[in-house]
Amino acid sequence: MSERHSLPAEFQKFTELRRQFPALQQTRAGQAPIFLDGPGGTQVPQTVLDAMLAYLKNCNANHGGVFATSRDSDRIIAEAHQAGADLLNAPSSSEIVFGQNMTTLTLHFTRAISRTLRPGDEVMVTRLDHDANVTPWVLAARDAGATVRWIDIRPEDCTLDEESLRSQLSDKTRWLAVCGASNAVGTINDVRAITQWAHAAGARVFLDAVHYAPHAPIDVQAWDCDALACSAYKFFGPHVGILWARRSLLEELPAYKLRPVPETLPDRWMTGTQNHEGLAGVVAAVDYLAALPRATAHGTVSPCTRNRAIHAGMEMLQQYERQLSRRLLEALLQRPRLKIWGIKDSSQLAQRVPTFSITMPERDPQQIAQHLADRHIYVWNGNMYALGLSERLGLEARGGFLRIGLVHYNTMAEIERLLLALDEL
Repeated sequence: MSERHSLPAEFQKFTELRRQFPALQQTRAGQAPIFLDGPGGTQVPQTVLDAMLAYLKNCNANHGGVFATSRDSDRIIAEAHQAGADLLNAPSSSEIVFGQNMTTLTLHFTRAISRTLRPGDEVMVTRLDHDANVTPWVLAARDAGATVRWIDIRPEDCTLDEESLRSQLSDKTRWLAVCGASNAVGTINDVRAITQWAHAAGARVFLDAVHYAPHAPIDVQAWDCDALACSAYKFFGPHVGILWARRSLLEELPAYKLRPVPETLPDRWMTGTQNHEGLAGVVAAVDYLAALPRATAHGTVSPCTRNRAIHAGMEMLQQYERQLSRRLLEALLQRPRLKIWGIKDSSQLAQRVPTFSITMPERDPQQIAQHLADRHIYVWNGNMYALGLSERLGLEARGGFLRIGLVHYNTMAEIERLLLALDEL
């Protein structure tokens, strides 16, 4: 890696964090794989693996019993709810609901919402979102006889068309579903402003924060949203989904549940036995994020609450990822045969996460992905379940995009190796 593309000294500690991730230490055919597949699921630190193994080894039992291992499970579940609240800055741990993943939780949540909708009501979805924050709302509206309104995008930079959004809000709008960041092209939405516009019209807001969570701090109280979902396996944890919603919603919505399940929170939304070892891993993943200020500091840092530590660590992480983004974006722009979809102005890096989707006229995305996979560089191809976006851009029939997803365990050297592989094409 040339000196021109080296990192400032304050970011060198992020490279050292790679030692905490066992997957990053492996080799394939004598080469270290490059994991640029983070948007589909990140690698996990050793602490997450240790926590999950410890649960299965020492206290694998269902919860709610009087014996020791069941009480241990109760404790770990309670710790996971508190960790989720700290991650999202939720007012109470009892407002945190766990499930299989964001998609399953959103389908469960919108199924209940459909019972509150009436003909003439409207819900709004966007052409930017992952389909997990589109189809559940379309199905809920269909079942209730309500109307779906679509928020368009600006194709030139794949940002949300705010005029399309504001012009369609009315006193008929009941819910607006929008993402914090696009999982396909990285666009960050101004969710605080969107929430204000929706609330002024009397509507509620559901945020998909799955792709936002690995890259920036989340604050449901500051954003003033009504519900939010994310998945731990996107922020260095196991395959567990997390849902937060306002207490009044969780208490009043007609949850689909079994008869013995109590009506108290969060139990009335926690269907069946949870993934207890996964919840232990969630606690470890949140603690990993909270430890970032200490792990990346050159000196000591003053103690603070877990929520403040997470916020500080994620802000440091953002600055590092923008260094990576700047290098990748500038290099891709120097290769005119590659088309970048999304924000391309390096002065606007604060308006995107480090996820870049590209296409090449001579090759379809799967061919490019296979070329990179043969060199042990892992990326995703297809529509990334952002079906509305792929269709809107006219890419669905051509195989969608090739997606390059950076997270904080990636390095400048990996970007240079990626660029060399792309140049071979």
